[in-house]
Amino acid sequence: MYQAGLVLEGGGMRGVYTIGVLDFLMEKDIWFSHLYGVSAGACHMCSYLSRQPGRALHANLDYLGRKDYCGVESLLTTGDFFNVKMCYYDIPEHLLPYDYEAFGRYEGKAYSVVTNIRTGEPEYPLLQEMHRDIEWVRASASLPLLSRNVKINGEYYLDGGITDAIPIKRSIHDGNRKNLVVLTKEAGYVRRPTSYLGLIRLRYLNYPKVYECMKERHLRYNATMRYLEEREEAGEAFVIRPKSLCGVGRIEKDQAKLRALYEQGRQDAEDAYGKLMEYLGPDQNK
Repeated sequence: MYQAGLVLEGGGMRGVYTIGVLDFLMEKDIWFSHLYGVSAGACHMCSYLSRQPGRALHANLDYLGRKDYCGVESLLTTGDFFNVKMCYYDIPEHLLPYDYEAFGRYEGKAYSVVTNIRTGEPEYPLLQEMHRDIEWVRASASLPLLSRNVKINGEYYLDGGITDAIPIKRSIHDGNRKNLVVLTKEAGYVRRPTSYLGLIRLRYLNYPKVYECMKERHLRYNATMRYLEEREEAGEAFVIRPKSLCGVGRIEKDQAKLRALYEQGRQDAEDAYGKLMEYLGPDQNK
């Protein structure tokens, strides 16, 4: 296990790129001491923690045609575009069983980044018992307007990407001087201001911090990207990201596009493998 951070950006269905990278890492037996997953990145991190290559891809693609998986009908009837019962209970418990025992044996620490909608601040809960802590993963992936607020320990949470889309600062703060950062945006991407702030203000009248965070989201994201570039130059970050525009939307149902993006993630990880191994240095557990 490398004493290093693994930072996983979200991006909705564009996260299948991350799945490709993680599957390659698993096949090469590459494991990290600290993991930070945001939104879709938090979801895909779970299958990495249970050492189940291929599982996250099947979980994302196999049920796209089912109304009880995701869609407008689920949003109107449950309040969640991605059906909570299906995604966080039926799939891991019955349809595509999750290896809870393997997760329990993982020797590193994994954090699911969430946004506290009362304070407007990011939080980084440690995942320790997946049956219970799956709620933190769900909260991290609960997109504004497309999901219900997730109540945990008396507080309400939404998507971690609202406040800390790429938690490289947190990883470095935790002592990780080397970090693999997997992005779902191509080089040169610049986030633009949110275009639906009016809807955000109306939907979250009782939680004005959500509006404030979404209003400043692009500024925070772009500042983080500049910081990441500095850390990359300083040797504290190694970045894998799509080499070009992927043509995949945040809520994408075209399986051919999604599989192509997954393969791109695998290929980019394979292309970076030699330099990554040189960067990480000796595996401390070998």
